[in-house]
Amino acid sequence: MAALRLGSLPPPTSTGITVTKKCERFNGGFKVVGDGGGDNGFPPFLPKEIEKIKDPFARNLARRIKRLPVQIGCSESYIMSSCVQPLAQTDANPVALLHCFDSSCLEWRRAYPLLEKSGLEAWALDILGWGFSDLGKLPPCNVASKRYHFYQLWKSYIKRPMVLVGPSLGAAVAIDFAVNYPEAVEKLVLINPSVYAEGTGNLAKLPKVVAYAGVSLLKTFPLRLYANLLAFDGIPLSKSLDWTNVGRLHCHMPWWKDATVNFMVSGGYNVVSKIKQVKQKTLIICGENDKIVSNQLAMRLRFELPNASMQRLPDCGHLCHVDKPRNVVKLIADFARAK
Repeated sequence: MAALRLGSLPPPTSTGITVTKKCERFNGGFKVVGDGGGDNGFPPFLPKEIEKIKDPFARNLARRIKRLPVQIGCSESYIMSSCVQPLAQTDANPVALLHCFDSSCLEWRRAYPLLEKSGLEAWALDILGWGFSDLGKLPPCNVASKRYHFYQLWKSYIKRPMVLVGPSLGAAVAIDFAVNYPEAVEKLVLINPSVYAEGTGNLAKLPKVVAYAGVSLLKTFPLRLYANLLAFDGIPLSKSLDWTNVGRLHCHMPWWKDATVNFMVSGGYNVVSKIKQVKQKTLIICGENDKIVSNQLAMRLRFELPNASMQRLPDCGHLCHVDKPRNVVKLIADFARAK
């Protein structure tokens, strides 16, 4: 397997930053209008805890987050859905970036500027039930709802076959979507894919009161810090503390607990039977030091997918796109442009 060794990430800049837009109703729908930046240019819908985050890449990408109206039912039924939208459209098919379980588009804080610099049209999307969308009137957050919401967003805004990138559980989201909507997906990139779990298992059978207690624990700083220490390969403690705050920022959204319980009791993602149905050419990116998903499972997926190749990244943990953004962006860009 090829191993890439590239330079360190350049310091972030504040150029090219846009702020979120206010929305107003028209003819029963919505449109995005006007600038709506809050303090320090952050969208006003982000939790106030964004101010505590020090990572300049996270702060810069947070300023780019906006909400777009996505129709999910009748003409009056929209979800203001959070994402980072590309500044310009290119001739090539776009790249759509998903995130891990219970996370947000801020996962792409270090890779997204490099994707733009490489000339790719990139969308960083929040999966329904996670991220920073407006879910005050909570919709179902099961797999079918997540899939349909993503499809409606694609149909309304992206509109062309995508190179769909899914890290960890996001790989299961990507496989599920690609099998159900093959016309929307040109290629797949799966990063340390977590695709062999059979949904949420026994968690789906928990009484609601126990499920809520478990989800409350999921939000706690110590548990998130522990997960962060597992996910990254040898980063300083000070950085891990700050990245923990980035990773749990969406947990401060008022609907987060209800949405997460809804997903948990619905059964979650089980895509094992769909793997061999994937028609798209697929690239698997595997961090050699991943402590969360075994490299053996990535190798198993490589052979079960009908048309897949695999690249290993040395000295890299579970979140390759945060840990080694230059390496990941080069792999995505080369794969996206290959015929």
